[in-house]
Amino acid sequence: MRYRGMKAGAIVVAAVTGSVVLSGCGDGDGSQAKRDGASPSASSSADTREQGTTEVRAAYDKTAEAESARMTIKMNLAAEGETVTSDGKGVLDLEEGDSVMTLTVQDQTIEQRVVDQVLYQKVPGQKAPGGKPWIKIDLEKVAAQQGLGNQQFGDPAQTAGYAKAITDKDVTKVGTEEIDGANTTHYKVSVDVSKLPGGEQLSKQVGPTLPMQIWLDDEGRLRRQQIEMSVKAPVSASAKPDSSASPQQLKMSTVMEFSDFGTEVNAEAPPAGQVADMTDQALQGSLQQS
Repeated sequence: MRYRGMKAGAIVVAAVTGSVVLSGCGDGDGSQAKRDGASPSASSSADTREQGTTEVRAAYDKTAEAESARMTIKMNLAAEGETVTSDGKGVLDLEEGDSVMTLTVQDQTIEQRVVDQVLYQKVPGQKAPGGKPWIKIDLEKVAAQQGLGNQQFGDPAQTAGYAKAITDKDVTKVGTEEIDGANTTHYKVSVDVSKLPGGEQLSKQVGPTLPMQIWLDDEGRLRRQQIEMSVKAPVSASAKPDSSASPQQLKMSTVMEFSDFGTEVNAEAPPAGQVADMTDQALQGSLQQS
């Protein structure tokens, strides 16, 4: 199996960007959801909008209180006339960010784990360099090189910083919908990317605002999150200084769904002797398995 440059870069960018977005849904108490210049005579529609903002900003913390959940993810990445599709299912530790999943990428099955912000992948029957069955990518190093800072993705303690990026004018209630037997409220949300940690660099990749849709259940927890955006992947680190290479433009569509809150999660790193570190190759856009 070979991940060509577009695929490797896209998957890494998606992993980092997706984690940032997931972490940015709440601040716990919604105390910053007050509208500037609000008065006692504000209209009921404005009050409803503010209530929706409060619920959206509190969503991640309320979801994290469940500690864990089953998750499915569907992703489409398109660039340079090529489309990569993937479907995944597994379990996620909502407090630590660890996960165990099985992915199907272009009809290829991949076993995946995320442990302590390190991504591990194994393709059954195939080997990484050195004959190792597993590869790993350090997501913190990827984030640092892409200018997103050395942050602990999914850490509830950092969600207040993300919540500042959402104001009442950025939240619109769409309606209600049933998802997997649960009643949900559907919202459209616009995130001010510049206010996210590492926002200056992130805005160069995804633009000034990040539109997304979320569905919250009756307990205020995330049941579905949908993101569609264009991402400028960084130029390969191996490109020559005088190279005319420009960032790849990736179109990314991601839908994540959560269910079975409180399910057991056993995420463990593979034995070190079975793992090939491919972080540098992934950043250079040359990740491959033989």
